[in-house]
Amino acid sequence: MIHHIDMGRTVEERKKAIGALIRKGKVKFGGYRKTKIYGLLTCSSGKRMKVENRVFFKDETEAFNSGYRPCGHCMREEYKQWKRGKRSNL
Repeated sequence: MIHHIDMGRTVEERKKAIGALIRKGKVKFGGYRKTKIYGLLTCSSGKRMKVENRVFFKDETEAFNSGYRPCGHCMREEYKQWKRGKRSNL
């Protein structure tokens, strides 16, 4: 798990750092630290969160093992599986 706030002191530094990790495939999901929800990087819900509450994950397994659950907005099917207590996709 990577904390967004730790990726640089300025908005530009953080943007450059996270962009490089996304291009390299080291980050594929974002999460909200307060509610422990993760989702796609393109999720409109995730784009509204404050930088200090945003975290990034390499994959779903890392997010799930960190105690996060799928977003019901951008990951509907995964959320339904999580809600039923099934994690067959990991």
